[in-house]
Amino acid sequence: MTRAAPQIRTFLCRSDNIGVLIRDSASGACAAIDVPEAAPVLAVLDAEGWSLTDILVTHRHGDHIEGIPEVVERTGARVTAPEKARTAVPDAARYVREGDTVTVGELSAAVWETPGHCADHVTYHFSDAGVVFAGDTLFTLGCGRVMEAEPAVLWQSLTRFLDLPDATAVYSGHDYVLSNGRFALAADPDNADLKERVAQAQRLAETGGFLIPSTIGEEKATNPFLRAGEPALARSAGLEPGSDPSAVFVALRAWKNRF
Repeated sequence: MTRAAPQIRTFLCRSDNIGVLIRDSASGACAAIDVPEAAPVLAVLDAEGWSLTDILVTHRHGDHIEGIPEVVERTGARVTAPEKARTAVPDAARYVREGDTVTVGELSAAVWETPGHCADHVTYHFSDAGVVFAGDTLFTLGCGRVMEAEPAVLWQSLTRFLDLPDATAVYSGHDYVLSNGRFALAADPDNADLKERVAQAQRLAETGGFLIPSTIGEEKATNPFLRAGEPALARSAGLEPGSDPSAVFVALRAWKNRF
């Protein structure tokens, strides 16, 4: 018997955070991926008639967790947070690390530790559902800013996404698509697929939409940070074609910081 696909809703929180709800159709269990702001999460739950059972925290930054207390008070949802964020999220029901598994009803996700943006960052990969929640590690057409590690650490985290099936849907923690697209075009100006994706993002933005989720296949074709092994990106970064992808990534990330 084929398992029904989960129901997923995305919506803006704050100014550019992405709120996400994932619901198991079989059991009715529902999880929020982070809670950047309580009101939008509660509004979508009310509109859908869903009951929140879980909150899955990707990392400790305030713009991802500040709405948790209000939502927990309203819904009684169980909070799962990274072990390395224990002091920042002190009241979680469970703390997880690399290799752990979390469940939302009959849905199951592997926990990856994906440091780089910050030391405690985790990603939730629902392999059977073909969905990965990347938080601030991987964005549509971009990646997170490195804050608590050497840039090569974030590169190692990003390489894990390259091994996922191309059809995997990628949900990121912010809508930075248009600014990421401007940098991507500067770094990879001859990429026809990239030009079309940026145009698509611009069309969506005109009607209040955003290019999230993306897919791994689309990111491999158009995201300069996942294309660090391509000669064109090495040249754009001022390195020789065939340079180590980690070195290309480091150069691209430094360029993006100045962009």
